[in-house]
Amino acid sequence: MKSTNTKIAFVYLTSRVKQSVVAMLSVVFGVSMYVFMNSFMTGVNDIQTTLAFSTLAHVRVHNETPMEEVSLLSGAKEDIIAHVRNKKNLQFTTGIRHSSETIKVLEGFSNVEAVAPEVNLTVSYRSGATKINGALAGVDPDMEDAVFDTSHYMVTGRWEDLRHRPDGIIVGKTLAENLGVTMGGDVHVATTEGVTRTFNVVGIIKFAVRSIDGRKAFANINIGRQMGAHNADYVTDLQVRIADFSSAPAVASKLAAFIPYTVEPWQEASGQLEAGSQLRNVIALAVSLAILIVAGFGIYNIMNMTVSEKIREIAILNAMGFDSGDMVIIFLMQSVVIGLFGGIVGTTLGFIISWIVDNSAFPVATLETYPIAYEVSNYVMAFVSGLITTFIAGVLPARKASRVDPVEILRGT
Repeated sequence: MKSTNTKIAFVYLTSRVKQSVVAMLSVVFGVSMYVFMNSFMTGVNDIQTTLAFSTLAHVRVHNETPMEEVSLLSGAKEDIIAHVRNKKNLQFTTGIRHSSETIKVLEGFSNVEAVAPEVNLTVSYRSGATKINGALAGVDPDMEDAVFDTSHYMVTGRWEDLRHRPDGIIVGKTLAENLGVTMGGDVHVATTEGVTRTFNVVGIIKFAVRSIDGRKAFANINIGRQMGAHNADYVTDLQVRIADFSSAPAVASKLAAFIPYTVEPWQEASGQLEAGSQLRNVIALAVSLAILIVAGFGIYNIMNMTVSEKIREIAILNAMGFDSGDMVIIFLMQSVVIGLFGGIVGTTLGFIISWIVDNSAFPVATLETYPIAYEVSNYVMAFVSGLITTFIAGVLPARKASRVDPVEILRGT
């Protein structure tokens, strides 16, 4: 019976080619859109994460000791009159003064891939009559590049020039435009403490975040220490890159047990990044499943029409000895075949659409084309989802065919 059931299912599929093709196209459309939507959203999330972590560390170590809040009257006795005037809160020392020791501790953890020390200063930039408030980051070029891949975002000049240019500064693209400076130009920098220094522009960098481009510049870390009047081992921040950025809270918790400073995972500094990524995934999944469900209804309608049209033939098959199980197998086989071919063509079409979009120009921020991620899991899930949808869509028509009473059908003809 098995071979006979297969032959009958094949005849039913080929006898109404247009209906079979329409059903298959429903699967093709649903699967291809599932592939494209998830590939696109995955690509958007990946590029959003990459752009965010061009300036945001996975884990940040800094000294955030609060001000002393001790009540001056806490030790006074009840029978003593105390007169307090001009109360002052004492600020503890900020920054990390012995950073090399802390860096060694951080690098001892297997999850830590790179550590970058920074001396961040609030400064004002001046070129000619233009003056702009901003931030100067004193960095170790090699260590900074290992954490943020900073050299990748250079527009002109070389990131490595900060190693041997004590007078060199790399300026954000928007900041350079606002100051009216180009490569080789001079920028006067003044700290809030009144320390001034003239730098020569050795490079221009462009990040995805315009607000950072418009106020940030980089110099050698030793110059930053000099301008802040700090010792040779002082840093304001330690930026840490770990193997899996999503595990930052767990890693930060482990690091905090060995480091006497504030250890902050990126989720605390930029929780909206994670929320946005999750929302995009939910939207992509919802749209993709909605398309597949619509395709399933289309297949169900076509299979139901097929059962209605073949009702007399089904009755004859029942009279010939085909039982209800055979009827279910015959019509489910049609659905599975439609799902298999539709899934194969749909995943192929989804890849083609993704490739076309991936090679379409999209010159925004640091992007050149639309972000597309080619992940095998998206294709597997699309194919399996399409197959499951067609199978479910064929169950009810198959059960309807299995319940046909040949006596009533043949008596009515």
